[in-house]
Amino acid sequence: MRTLYFLVPGTYGKFACGGLWAELKTLSLAKQVCPAEVVTYRQREKDTLFLDDLLKQQDFNSVIFVISWGFDIPKLVAKLKSYPIIYHAHSAGYRFQIPARIPIITVSRNTMGYWGQRSPNSLIYYLPNHISEDFQNFHQERDIDVLVQVRKSSEYLLQDLIPELQKHCRVNVVDSYVEDLVGLFNRAKVYLYDSAEYWAQQRVSEGFGLQPMEALACGCQVFSSVNGGLSDYLDPGFNCYKIAGYSQDYDIKRILTVIENPSLKPLDEQVLAEYRYANIIRRLKTILADINEFFDHSQNQAGTIPSLTKTRLAKLMFKRLVDKLWQT
Repeated sequence: MRTLYFLVPGTYGKFACGGLWAELKTLSLAKQVCPAEVVTYRQREKDTLFLDDLLKQQDFNSVIFVISWGFDIPKLVAKLKSYPIIYHAHSAGYRFQIPARIPIITVSRNTMGYWGQRSPNSLIYYLPNHISEDFQNFHQERDIDVLVQVRKSSEYLLQDLIPELQKHCRVNVVDSYVEDLVGLFNRAKVYLYDSAEYWAQQRVSEGFGLQPMEALACGCQVFSSVNGGLSDYLDPGFNCYKIAGYSQDYDIKRILTVIENPSLKPLDEQVLAEYRYANIIRRLKTILADINEFFDHSQNQAGTIPSLTKTRLAKLMFKRLVDKLWQT
């Protein structure tokens, strides 16, 4: 197995976010399979490799660079064009192209479908985010009726729905880092998550949506949007409820009813098994073995399948039109 260098702009400060934590967690899991290290490329950090320094070395036959930071991908692909690269795709919709020489590992089937259409000649794999075994239902009394985190929440949720719910039940609005998220989810009866508006403004998709899955694992009744990667595992009416359903009054009625009488069964551990450590490691071993074999081949063999570029697509559409005209 080649050594993996996970490229991130920095590991703290202004780069701290859910996407960074997810990538660093993947790095930690990868270390169980092969040598792996984090490499920063914007922020120099003590005791951490820096990309520009690393590229001054000559021998990269035994390494693979893993890139993931959406808005930086085109520059990184150009900078590392001579080296083996994996694109670890979280969100979709960035509107850049990925060359067929770069395998793509996606965190959701939703994102896999996006790249399956956009890069049909690339090797594409599915590796869901890890839901830690710490996230489980303690089966304890819950003293919070409704829990919501401010980040990514819609205006409707924060400015309309929550103020009205506060008149009827105990609502906890979180706007800071939570040290014990497992404990907090186990205190809440209902968790609200509505990220469709946030991601529409970013013009990219929800890559996975860790919090609703973590809340479900802890026994919360979840009201959520089902955009992007959330559609991988959320199933309204069966394991969750769709938030922002038609009217505020209707939302309030449904939420208050669920607080008094939870109607959905806790998420089955068989469902969670797909996202637990054992399955992630099993999939990661298979994926990395496959990718290593691919790079053994591609080092000595050029790609021969024509790419689905805009020019080629236009030619195909024109040919189809001409064929139709000949048939009439």
